[in-house]
Amino acid sequence: MGGVNAAGRTSGHQAYRRTILDALPDTLQAQTILALAAMMQLVSRVESGGWQDPQGEILDDADVVARYRQHVLDHTLIRRIEDERFGSEGIPANRAAQLNLDTELTFRVRRRQLPNDVPATWQVREIDKRMVEVVVPPGALDVLLPERRSAQVRSAGQLPSGFSPDTLYRSVHHPRGLAMTIFGASDCLGQSGLDWAALRNRLDPDAIAVYAGNSIGQLDNEGWGGLLQSFVSGARATSKQMPLGYGQMPADFLNAYVLGSVGATGAALGACASFLYNLRLGLEDIRSGRRRVVMVGTSDAPITPEIVEGFRTMGALADDESLKALDALTLLTDSDYQRACRPFARNCGFTIAESTQFLLLMDDALALETGAQILGAVPGVFVNADGWKRSISAPGIGNYITLAKAVSLASDMLGEETVRQRSYLHAHGTSTPKNRTTESHVFDMVARAHGIESWPVTAVKAFVGHSQGGAAGDQMASALGSFAHGILPGIFTLDAVADDVFAERLRFFRDPIPFEADAAFINAKGFGGNNATGLVISPAATERLLTQRHGQRAIDDWKQRRETTLAASEAYLATSDSGHFDVTYRFGEGVLEGPELSMTRDTLHIPGFDQPVSLAVDNPYGRL
Repeated sequence: MGGVNAAGRTSGHQAYRRTILDALPDTLQAQTILALAAMMQLVSRVESGGWQDPQGEILDDADVVARYRQHVLDHTLIRRIEDERFGSEGIPANRAAQLNLDTELTFRVRRRQLPNDVPATWQVREIDKRMVEVVVPPGALDVLLPERRSAQVRSAGQLPSGFSPDTLYRSVHHPRGLAMTIFGASDCLGQSGLDWAALRNRLDPDAIAVYAGNSIGQLDNEGWGGLLQSFVSGARATSKQMPLGYGQMPADFLNAYVLGSVGATGAALGACASFLYNLRLGLEDIRSGRRRVVMVGTSDAPITPEIVEGFRTMGALADDESLKALDALTLLTDSDYQRACRPFARNCGFTIAESTQFLLLMDDALALETGAQILGAVPGVFVNADGWKRSISAPGIGNYITLAKAVSLASDMLGEETVRQRSYLHAHGTSTPKNRTTESHVFDMVARAHGIESWPVTAVKAFVGHSQGGAAGDQMASALGSFAHGILPGIFTLDAVADDVFAERLRFFRDPIPFEADAAFINAKGFGGNNATGLVISPAATERLLTQRHGQRAIDDWKQRRETTLAASEAYLATSDSGHFDVTYRFGEGVLEGPELSMTRDTLHIPGFDQPVSLAVDNPYGRL
């Protein structure tokens, strides 16, 4: 696993540990604060093993924790938006107006700033090669007047302050979501402890796949946002904005610059369920035997004025006025913004966020052969639509099917008693009034069907916000952390469960609780009826299943091979915790265009790959 969200880095469970910080032993708390401080460029590691602050003072671990702990806490998770456009000066904008000129208007302007089609009534006189004088006759004149619009939403789940993924490699004006993609996928490879080149070379190149995208595309200035604004803003469109805006571009970037893969690729876009849609593609490829290794994920960076305003006008976001009304406040403080997202409590809307999350999937035989770390297993992802709807954004019935199927699979694999006593729900938990009622009713109905009396529910959006297509990726990363540490994050903004929540058979809690889970249900309810539920089972349960399937000798051999992998992974994590990130970005390396290939009837040989591509295909249709 790899990535980054408002809580920090995914690898090493750093982001997860930030969400349960106070429940950790002192040593792990300090380690988490130190790593985040380095990530946020508050300190840098020096050769002596200590740390250096921006003024050059040398600090030890205890000094860093004491000095920067509160700053790290205040500048991670959901908080006041730090983008200056959302600040006191307001968001730059234009207002259409019509001037009624009583007399003629004379002004000077650069020649290149004149409209392409100068109005016939304008008189233009050349002053020099660069400047002209324009005389506009009396009458009506349509203009755009620049203004600053006060942001009506000022909270979001932003990446930790000071961390900029685009500075870690030669980004060349990449949209933020794609720079996050490069970091997230590199983090995933580093955490795996595997040598990607060696892994790739032992496989048919077509046995590898990448399924990654996002729910909206790249809508900041470097992507489609800048392209769509170009005519109105007067800015020039660039040659990169159009191609880099596509929603499947995270997959394209992984293939071209991180993995060098020639296998299957693509992206499934399903609003807030997009991560699970891509996970399902990878799972089905591996189950069918078509692929042996698949990287899946999402990368969403939607904290832009236009996207925020779009969701606000839908009534979906927790805007400032709604938050004030919710708590009867006249002024919002930083602590109020940090509590903006309140799943299953009295709430007023979701909090937008940015995140990138990636998983590396393998078939079980290959995982054992390579000595891979096994963080868990995903045996099923279920997707169903809502059917007929009044509003495209309103919830419907599909989520009842997806969760019920996931629980049925878990019951069949692990046993009914395990599901009742050792499973929990990772809720979509958006913090909208509608979601708290409808999702809890889904949970309640499934719990009743399976005899579950007290089903633990956690909702990581309370910490990191709603990253749109990446939301289930944030939930998945948190679930893997819970498996590793045996602690479920509480819903820390949950002062009281709302009256309209179906809570009789659900267990809500504010503070982290110890819980040894064998299964977690990753739930997503997306706009348009894009429902998905993924079942993820713990490493311990996975190992028991693998032993049953492959035998104890195979498991013992795997554990021996895993030692090398774990050592490489620990070395990567130590380097990353010091603030040094090994980002893979291979631009222009090993480029092939066709003449370099060699082909026989049954195989295609690609320079740079040890194994050929098998051209044998399955034909289930018969022969003439």
